[in-house]
Amino acid sequence: MPHSNIDTKTRRRARTLRRELTKAEREMWDLLRDLRGRGARFRRETPVGPYIADFAWLSARIIVEVDGDSHETDRGRGHDRRRDAFLREEGFTILRFDNADVLSSPDGVFVILEKALAPFLRGTDTP
Repeated sequence: MPHSNIDTKTRRRARTLRRELTKAEREMWDLLRDLRGRGARFRRETPVGPYIADFAWLSARIIVEVDGDSHETDRGRGHDRRRDAFLREEGFTILRFDNADVLSSPDGVFVILEKALAPFLRGTDTP
């Protein structure tokens, strides 16, 4: 049964995006999958209302975004502000990473992810 609150066009676009991950998104997906054994259950290119989250752990209300150059334009920043406001209103926490950081320093990104996700992961103590 389709989710009635997700537009068919958005759902189709998410399906296409799952097939066409960027190099940085593939790297992030590998990092997030490394956390599966500790309870993290991220999904790729997941529709949330009218938007598509790069990676979403729905039960924990966490979204991870991997941002490329299009996010550095006035239009891109405006879209991100509107999108983030909507997602926060829906109870999500958004973690953003730049493509270059994901590709050049995946270990550093993993440390940041692990720290941010610690309250939701099994086998970690929260500070």
